[in-house]
Amino acid sequence: MIKKFLLRLLHHPARHCFPSGVRIFFHRLRGVNIGKNVYLGIDVHIDDDNPDLVTIEDGVFLTAECILMTHKRDLSNYHFGDWIGAQEFIRKPILIKRGAHIGIGSIIMPGVTIGEGAIVAAGAVVTKDVPPYSLVAGVPARIIKHYE
Repeated sequence: MIKKFLLRLLHHPARHCFPSGVRIFFHRLRGVNIGKNVYLGIDVHIDDDNPDLVTIEDGVFLTAECILMTHKRDLSNYHFGDWIGAQEFIRKPILIKRGAHIGIGSIIMPGVTIGEGAIVAAGAVVTKDVPPYSLVAGVPARIIKHYE
């Protein structure tokens, strides 16, 4: 319980302080695996329940107001009349590979891998893996372009 409280407490300075290097410092304290030469924009929300399930490799750009969620409700047994809060959580890691760029306001869902050099357009909701050196956009995100 105390560990969860500390993770959530550290989450606030990690989202809002300046500059990017200080935000990275706080996220590393929370357990996020962050490589070198990473840029984290202001108000990037990295899951406060399981920050250790997030890996961000070298040279990644995460622009402002992105959300990385490593948990979601399991709706496989959800039925009419059920209470959503009674459904268990599914927890899966997120991996953002070297040199990827995540556009402003994007949402990365549990279990997603963003390939090396991939670009996620602003506002995209990524529910599936993104191939290396491709551009995805939309809700849900779809491949728009492959780069050679």
